[in-house]
Amino acid sequence: MSIWQIREPATRFESHFGDRLVQCYAERPDSIYAMFAEAAARNPAGEAVVCGERRLSWQALHARAMAVAGGFARHGIGKGDRIALLLGNDIEFVVVTLAAAALGAVMVPLSVREQAPGIAYILEHCGAAAIVHEPELADRLPAPADAPQLRLRVSGASGLDTLAAGPALEQAAQVNEEDVAAILYTSGTTGRPKGAMLTHFNIVHSTMHYESTMALTAADRGAAVVPLSHVTGLVGLLMVMVRVAGTLLVTPAFKAADFLAFAERERMSFTIMVPAMYNLCLLQDGFGRRDLSAWRVGAYGGAPMPTAAIDALARQLPGLVLMNAYGATETASPATLMPPGQTDGHRDSVGRTVQCGHIVIMGEDGREVPRGETGEIWIGGPMVVKGYWNNPAATAENFTGGYWHSGDIGSMDSEGYVYVFDRRKDMLNRGGYKIYSVEVENTLCQHPAVMEAAVVGKPCLVLGERVHVFVALKEGARLTQEELITFCAERLADYKVPESVTIRREPLPRNANGKLLKRELREALLAEMKASA
Repeated sequence: MSIWQIREPATRFESHFGDRLVQCYAERPDSIYAMFAEAAARNPAGEAVVCGERRLSWQALHARAMAVAGGFARHGIGKGDRIALLLGNDIEFVVVTLAAAALGAVMVPLSVREQAPGIAYILEHCGAAAIVHEPELADRLPAPADAPQLRLRVSGASGLDTLAAGPALEQAAQVNEEDVAAILYTSGTTGRPKGAMLTHFNIVHSTMHYESTMALTAADRGAAVVPLSHVTGLVGLLMVMVRVAGTLLVTPAFKAADFLAFAERERMSFTIMVPAMYNLCLLQDGFGRRDLSAWRVGAYGGAPMPTAAIDALARQLPGLVLMNAYGATETASPATLMPPGQTDGHRDSVGRTVQCGHIVIMGEDGREVPRGETGEIWIGGPMVVKGYWNNPAATAENFTGGYWHSGDIGSMDSEGYVYVFDRRKDMLNRGGYKIYSVEVENTLCQHPAVMEAAVVGKPCLVLGERVHVFVALKEGARLTQEELITFCAERLADYKVPESVTIRREPLPRNANGKLLKRELREALLAEMKASA
């Protein structure tokens, strides 16, 4: 039984993006700005955003965003123009995002960890007309002669003050809900990144999926500890708090001790983190003594949550409901969410398909496989983007009939719970036996000395690949390769047991969004093999 009643608004089927028939919420806002204006009208004095000592009410945030939008308009930036954001987690990111929505412009968030070549490529590819950047990152921007389309450069909060000094935008632009609201560039493992086009229609539906499944209201205070430039931070936190007129609690960078103090002080009720962040919180001295009683929803994604962490959180925070979420940039955040109260009974599942979504498990022959069998996860629904910016070839390759090919290997059981086993390209093939790394990684994380683990294929002339694992140990823990292999041999089929282990004291490498960088681990393994040859 669910611990609370999920609100599921009425739906209907509609035709969108030319040839797609999708299930949609019958009553919904028609744009991001419509959600924003409603929040400001419904909860004007309520806190909209908190960052350090800075606080803005919804009324003040709306006034600031409209003032900044007026400044953009005076520089000729308007509907359909692309505004790039090279900003960290701060109030300025929120203001510029909502100013762009008022203008009907397209926001293009960039990671502050992106370097000059990547920034130059994205600015040129999307044809950005303006950029708002951190002052200390100005030297990463292309020279004016190399980016003639970039008509306006705004440096930090002081630059926004100057921009906002004139008359505010009086009336928001009229947009179609299928218009592009944001372009998020995906961090592909090979080649150039692709710009996923998130429309107002996509984002509105994703926020409503979160709202209904998690029972979010204006009383909720959601902490953005992942980058706001990532789809989870942008949609799952910022836009969701706009939708419900709640409070966005912004943390510039994740440090477990600082986060817990902030969460306690600000009475955080909701956040989305990767499992490694939860583990780091559990390792903090005094975790159990903090007053985190307001924290009622803890969503996670990007990796499996170790069973030990689920149990520890249940013991120390009995009022916290853990909810796995699975999605991607191309699905404008969640494609699945774990129903409330179901995590304990479905620990290895990523939840069930969101209300308006549709997932099919496809075989290599292009046919849906029976329930319980394994195939590639295809995702459809109103939250699925319409394609990639200026890249029709990639759009045609990755979408079929409105369904996005996730590249993930998984299954769906008879109750509709979805399981993700591996990325198609990451699945190991050991002499014809397929090995899903998530199963081995889950087993490794059951060892009391292991903080996190990752499986990669070790090239082998005879078998093709052998199982190699990287493990990061908990502080003060001791473990040998032989002990870990024996531990796995007692729990896994023989062909799945790791044959070699790299034990590390430092955390495994992750990108700014908390996603494990297996490419770096593969490179490290090849370097190890070369050194020992």
